[in-house]
Amino acid sequence: MIDRQPCVYILASAPYGTLYIGVTSNLLGRLHEHRTSEIKGFTSRYHVHRLMRFELFDTMEGAIEREKQLKRWHRQWKINLIETDNPHWVDLAVPLGFDPVPPRGRRNGP
Repeated sequence: MIDRQPCVYILASAPYGTLYIGVTSNLLGRLHEHRTSEIKGFTSRYHVHRLMRFELFDTMEGAIEREKQLKRWHRQWKINLIETDNPHWVDLAVPLGFDPVPPRGRRNGP
């Protein structure tokens, strides 16, 4: 079950925007925390809320090792990894039941 399985995830502020790599044993719960800014810090400060990629693991140790590996990668390698399965930078949290993140910098009215 995706909500109780160790995984590594990559969030982005926008396509080709600020990236964040994390690890969790509860992806749905962690996404909720990020998207509602319950977690104060990097992701809330830089509005990094869109799920671009996630990888599931059998063990938390495997997920942590992969997280460490990805954090050592150059930015372009991370972008290439995202684009192997998500070339259009679709927010993968939406098909998991989350509302779309509204674009930043847009205002209603004239």
